[in-house]
Amino acid sequence: MSRSNAVNVQTFINDHPFSPFQWLVFFMCFIIVLLDGFDTAAIGFIAPSLIAEWGITRPALAPVLSAALFGLACGALGSGPLSDRLGRRSMLLAAVLLFGVACLGSAFSNSIEQLTALRFITGVGLGAAMPNAVTMMGEYCPDRRRATVINLMFCGFPLGAAFGGFLAAWMIPHFGWRSVLLLGGITPLLLLVVLVIQMPESVRYMVANGQPVERIRAALLRISGEAAQAGTFIMTESAPQTGGKGAAVVLSRSYIIGSVMLWVAYFMGLVIFYASINWMPILLKDAGLTPQRATLISALFPLGGVGAVLCGVLMDRFNANRIIAACYALTAVSVYFIGQAVGNVGALVFIVFVAGVLMNTAQSSMPALAAAFYPTEGRGTGVAWMLGVGRFGGIAGSFLVAELTRRHFTFAGIFATVAAAGLISCVALLIKQAARPHVANVSASKTESFGH
Repeated sequence: MSRSNAVNVQTFINDHPFSPFQWLVFFMCFIIVLLDGFDTAAIGFIAPSLIAEWGITRPALAPVLSAALFGLACGALGSGPLSDRLGRRSMLLAAVLLFGVACLGSAFSNSIEQLTALRFITGVGLGAAMPNAVTMMGEYCPDRRRATVINLMFCGFPLGAAFGGFLAAWMIPHFGWRSVLLLGGITPLLLLVVLVIQMPESVRYMVANGQPVERIRAALLRISGEAAQAGTFIMTESAPQTGGKGAAVVLSRSYIIGSVMLWVAYFMGLVIFYASINWMPILLKDAGLTPQRATLISALFPLGGVGAVLCGVLMDRFNANRIIAACYALTAVSVYFIGQAVGNVGALVFIVFVAGVLMNTAQSSMPALAAAFYPTEGRGTGVAWMLGVGRFGGIAGSFLVAELTRRHFTFAGIFATVAAAGLISCVALLIKQAARPHVANVSASKTESFGH
C-alpha cells in the first residue's frame, strides 16, 4: 500500500462524529468510576453494623477504613507503568477482576483482620482501574471534547457515592451489612463479561507500540467504515517526545516539573476533600449544631460534582491550567468562609454547597488535565501516578484535622488552615503552566509521528 493510504488515528477520531462505539467505551468506563464511588461510600455505612456484630471499638475500625485508601494509592502507582507496557485493556480487565473478587470475598469475612486485608486488595484493584479508565477514554476522545467527556465520566464517582449511601441505608436493615459487599462484588464481575466482549485496546496505544494493522483497523471501523480504506496507520503527538516509556517519560527532564506540580495540586485537593467529609459533621456538632443538622449540611459538600462538566467545556476552549487554578483559588476562599459562617445556618448551608461545587469541580478536572499533558507512551503512568500520589493527600487530610483539634485550634482556625491547601494547588498549576506553556499548542510541523 502507498503512503497516501496512511491514516492519522487522532485526526480520524477528530474528524468523525462521536460514535455509538465511543459512547459504549464511555459507558463502560463510567460504570468503573461509579463502582469506585459506591465502594468508597459503602464501607462508611457498614461501619456501625461491624461495631454491633463483632463487638469492636471505634478506634479498631480505623485500619478497615484506611486500608482501601492505602490500596488505592498502591494500585494506582503500580498499574501506571504496567499500563504503558502491557496495554490499557489488559490492565482494566485485571483490575476489575481483582476488585470484584476481593469485594465479594469481603462479604464472607469473619474477623476485622480478614476484612482489613480484603479491603486493601479491593483498593489495589480500584486504584488500578480508575486511571486506566481515564487513559482509555482520553485516547478514544476527539481533542476538542476530551476534557468535557472525561469530566462527565468522573461524575460517576459522586453519583456512585450517593447511590452507595442510599442503597446501603435500605439494604442493611433488610439483608444485613454483608449484602452491600455482595452487591459491590457481583456488579464488577458482571461488568467484566461486557468488558471482555466489547472493550477494545486503545488505538493510540496500538499505533505507538507497533501492533498489527488489522487490529487497529478493526477498532477504527467501529467508529467509521472509512477506516477500511487505510493501508497503514500513523499518529502525531503534540506533546514533546522523550524516547522513553512509562516512568521514564513522567520523570524526564521535559516533564518532571509538570509531573511534580500535578502531584502537589491533586494531593492538596484531596487534603481539603477528606478533611472536610471526614471531620465536618463532628466540627459542626462541636460548634453547636444539632447532630442531624450537622450531618445534613456536611452532606452538601460531596454533592458538588456537577460543575465538573461545565469546567470541562471551559478547559476545552481556554487554558486548562488557569481554569483549574482559578477553581482551586475560589475553593480556598470558600473553605475559609465556612469557618467564618458558623453562627449563621443559612450562610453556612450556602457556603458549604459552593465550596463543595468548586472543590469537586477542580478535583474532577485534574485527570483530564494529566491525560492531555503526557504523550501516549507515558500517559498511563502520568495519570495513574497523579491519582496515586494524591491518595496520600486523603490520608494526610484526615490526620491534619485530628492534629489541629488536638492543638485546640478554633473552628475558624481549622478551616483557615485547610483552605491554605487550595492556594498551594492554585500556585502549583500556575508553575506547571509557566514551566511548559508550549505543550498545549505545538504547531503541526513540530509534532512527532509514529507509524508502521
